[in-house]
Amino acid sequence: MTSTEKYMKRCIELAQNGLGSTYPNPMVGSVIVHEDKIIGEGWHRKAGEPHAEVNAINSVKDKSLLSQSTIYVSLEPCSHFGKTPPCSDLIITHKIPNVVIGTIDPFAKVAGNGIKKLMEAGINVTIGVLEDECNELNKRFFTFHQKQRPYIILKWAESVDGFIAPTSKTEQKPIWISNPFSRQLVHKLRSEEQAILVGTQTVLDDNPKLDVRDWEGENPVRIVLDRTEKITPDYFVKDTKTKTIFISENQNFKNSDNLFYENCTFDTSLAHNISDILFKHEIQSVIVEGGRKTLQTFIDANLWDEAWIFRGSTGFTNGISAPNLSGKQIKKQVILDDELLIFRNV
Repeated sequence: MTSTEKYMKRCIELAQNGLGSTYPNPMVGSVIVHEDKIIGEGWHRKAGEPHAEVNAINSVKDKSLLSQSTIYVSLEPCSHFGKTPPCSDLIITHKIPNVVIGTIDPFAKVAGNGIKKLMEAGINVTIGVLEDECNELNKRFFTFHQKQRPYIILKWAESVDGFIAPTSKTEQKPIWISNPFSRQLVHKLRSEEQAILVGTQTVLDDNPKLDVRDWEGENPVRIVLDRTEKITPDYFVKDTKTKTIFISENQNFKNSDNLFYENCTFDTSLAHNISDILFKHEIQSVIVEGGRKTLQTFIDANLWDEAWIFRGSTGFTNGISAPNLSGKQIKKQVILDDELLIFRNV
């Protein structure tokens, strides 16, 4: 690994500290190097707060060194006024002569304009260092802006013999297939993504809270499919504690408190209709945790990016079969007696 790649790798590591807290902004990390030594670093912590480059520049004790330094940033510096001033202007103001960028920002208000502004100011700009890794870092942000939809993660737990639920749930609700450590990891996943989606039957059967009570972080926006409005106010998803979007066929809905209603046709285009609704609400990532029917709807529409499958050690012999999915397995993790298999849609 070259020194340039080493410093970009550090940018990526810093950026990952913002996972789950920067929406709708991307995760960005930045380091400033003088004579092969890091003299400043920072990352974007939260939307509305200073960007990575600002935090990195502010962390440099001797600002006179900036005019002899190189700033590394995982994503192209912004060039527009949003909630904060343009980072490209700040770099120019401090006369930093060299800028190394991981990847270009696909956001329409940036999209090469930051690079153009830097180059017009006479700054030496290098683009595409660890580009694949930088793109992977912001797969949610990139999918949202390039495909006009959220990054979609399917998640379910299945028994060792391939069932997601027994034939009946008379003993307990919900039926736990995975162990407590796997369930805690699911709450961590929820804290990292912007929304979580379930179908009507999952709510009626399990009355889930869909929160992150077993992990530190923000609760995701709850998306609930309720085609014929079977979900009554006594279910947790209507407790108004978290923004919740109900999708139904009723056109006479009325938003109230933290509850929002969207009309949708429940036909063969359902997955795409849902995706359009989530895009309208500026949701960049969603975990689909619904039952088999909901999960298979997205699979059949080929509208998914990752699948997280927790395979427990117990068997049901019969019951509701796990969804049928084909994709590329990219990871296998052992969690005590459970296995976590992660697939990508390729």
